[in-house]
Amino acid sequence: MSTPETSRYVRLRVELVLEIEDSGAVTGAALQRIAEDDDMPADERAHAEFAVQEDAAEALAYLVDPFDLVSEVPGVDLAQASWSSEHVDYDPESPDWDLGEEDDDKDDEGEYYEDDEDAPSVR
Repeated sequence: MSTPETSRYVRLRVELVLEIEDSGAVTGAALQRIAEDDDMPADERAHAEFAVQEDAAEALAYLVDPFDLVSEVPGVDLAQASWSSEHVDYDPESPDWDLGEEDDDKDDEGEYYEDDEDAPSVR
């Protein structure tokens, strides 16, 4: 019996909700990171500085780097990453914020949709 070849690529989904307690500190740290980025062109630097000064969520996006999350993990190489940040109304008591539940691919009974490629196989 042969087993199908498994892809070497894994999509890791991480969702964080952060409370910004000091937007000045976040903005300052983002501005410092931008200033230290020698590879950033001047026009992009000006745009980035403006964006992080206007929005703490944008500043946070400049500080959180997916590469930093996996750079120390042995045996893996980051192939692609994207991330964004946005302001949200957060209510930890709301069932909408159950981070342990991944129900995007499930129907009302918790079953995976039949055409969902990412659903685990059931034997």
